[in-house]
Amino acid sequence: MINNLKTVFLLGLLTGIILFLGSLWGEQGITIALAFSVLLNFGSYFFSDKIALSMYRAKPVSREEAPRLYSLLDFLCARSGLPMPKVYLIPTDSPNAFATGRNPEHASVAVTEGAMRLLDENELQGVLAHELSHVKNHDILISSIAATIAGIIMWVSNMARFAMFFGGSRDREEGGGAMGGLVTIIVAPIAAMLIQLWISRTREYEADRSGAAIAGNPYGLASALKKLENYSKQLPMEASPSTAHMFIMHPFSGGGMMSLFSTHPPTQKRIERLLGRNS
Repeated sequence: MINNLKTVFLLGLLTGIILFLGSLWGEQGITIALAFSVLLNFGSYFFSDKIALSMYRAKPVSREEAPRLYSLLDFLCARSGLPMPKVYLIPTDSPNAFATGRNPEHASVAVTEGAMRLLDENELQGVLAHELSHVKNHDILISSIAATIAGIIMWVSNMARFAMFFGGSRDREEGGGAMGGLVTIIVAPIAAMLIQLWISRTREYEADRSGAAIAGNPYGLASALKKLENYSKQLPMEASPSTAHMFIMHPFSGGGMMSLFSTHPPTQKRIERLLGRNS
């Protein structure tokens, strides 16, 4: 019920943001924004998972192509009472994974080739259990919609920046256009960041906890998190900030300004909570 309310809130927020941005360009802008928001709400609900998977060139794999993944998922789905999700491999050496979809019956789990090579059986089982817990907790639709919203806000921000750069003189003559563009440039990335932070940090702790319950113990996931963090810093993923919250491990190196916008709790804290002690 709570996640359903969050979904409605996010879709409403998407509509509100698009209408506000459209209003900066007058009545015609509001009309275009309204039509755009209807399409985006429909697309966010039904196609946000496909958008996320296509962004990372994730390829569906059969049971014959990935017997290790299917074997572990068979075991975990039986323990959790979930239907088998669609299974994808992401062609990158950076180790990571995410789940997406609008409900457990339309869920997908994507794992990078780097994670497949890096993690042993217990660790991979822990990671898959974490992702299935997102499915079971109905986090995946909220996560996918938030990624779509954040991506759209960033896109609009970039378009406004582009328009101001090439149309600055005309905007000054028309008065409010330049100010509207400036508001968009400043507010949009902040709004996108807040959306991601709002949904991400506490749900990762919960997914760790319930994932450990599905797997039967916390040790595989705790070990996997430590490995994923170490190797992700060495091999940061070419990922969009708008989808960073979807991954089990923050896909960037974590240095510099990026660390201020992390959508994940500190890995050490996650491990300590999993094991119930300092690791």
